[in-house]
Amino acid sequence: MDVRESVIGAIGNTPLIRLSRIHPAGNLLAKVEYLNPGGSIKDRIGIAMIEDAERSGLIEPGATIVEPTSGNTGVGLALAAAIKGYKLVCTMPDKMSQEKIDVLRAYGAEVVVCPTDVEPDDPRSYYSVARTIALERPGGFLPNQYANPANPMAHYESTGPEIWKQTDGEVGILVVGLGTGGTVGGTARYLKEQNPDVFVVGVDPVGSIYTAATDADVHTYLTEGVGEDFWPDTFDPSLVDDYEVVDDQQAFTMTRRLAREEGLLVGGSCGMAVEAAVRVATARPAELVVVILPDGGRSYVSKIFNDDWMLANDMELN
Repeated sequence: MDVRESVIGAIGNTPLIRLSRIHPAGNLLAKVEYLNPGGSIKDRIGIAMIEDAERSGLIEPGATIVEPTSGNTGVGLALAAAIKGYKLVCTMPDKMSQEKIDVLRAYGAEVVVCPTDVEPDDPRSYYSVARTIALERPGGFLPNQYANPANPMAHYESTGPEIWKQTDGEVGILVVGLGTGGTVGGTARYLKEQNPDVFVVGVDPVGSIYTAATDADVHTYLTEGVGEDFWPDTFDPSLVDDYEVVDDQQAFTMTRRLAREEGLLVGGSCGMAVEAAVRVATARPAELVVVILPDGGRSYVSKIFNDDWMLANDMELN
């Protein structure tokens, strides 16, 4: 029988889908990560970080896991916590959608919402609040996706090999949105070990530290779950060969196009990545381009797919 012993067994082996309507030339494939059971690529690292902590003796039975998250890593941790009997507290910046907060609470997580527009080391930031809670709660454990080697390792062991196998080793370019750096780090390292000529493009929102010319150019933006305002330990810039920068308008326009033209209801970071991937696939038509779509769009129905919200945030409707 083809049976998984728990929902954890359903994580991974997501499909590659050709984006032939967005990019008729045919050399652009999307790895659709919202088909993971928790709805995003972060399912991969949630279980990986917890099981790594268990092997290392860093987490006790019945412990409280505490993590700063834009939502998706929280859900990945929530799946694993539910199966393994841990409690979960997630801190989130207040720019995140209400749907993400509600989903985490549905899994039984405690959610603490913190201000977005503060420095990372400000005691009010969602990073700082998570560290404080982890210290104060008995048995508190902070996986810390921004510094945990199990984050990129999860993609080295799963995402990278899946892409290599699914493309019969023909992938020439990998396009990935930059966040913690875990996805690009693990996936790129694996693919480059198979073929050093694989070209890796990191995609960054306008305002993120990765592509900002100066510190003064780092500012908040509306696209969720990508970019950073500090340099995570999990990001290895030596694995990124080039960068593409996409603004909120471009990201959201493409996000809405993907739903209406490809039938893919995805999040804003996916629209951002595809906007960049179309540029790359157009400029290099002889190469097979794979773009990773990190999550689904149901968490953004009240925002990106809501005309009133778009207009209220000075976004043009496509």
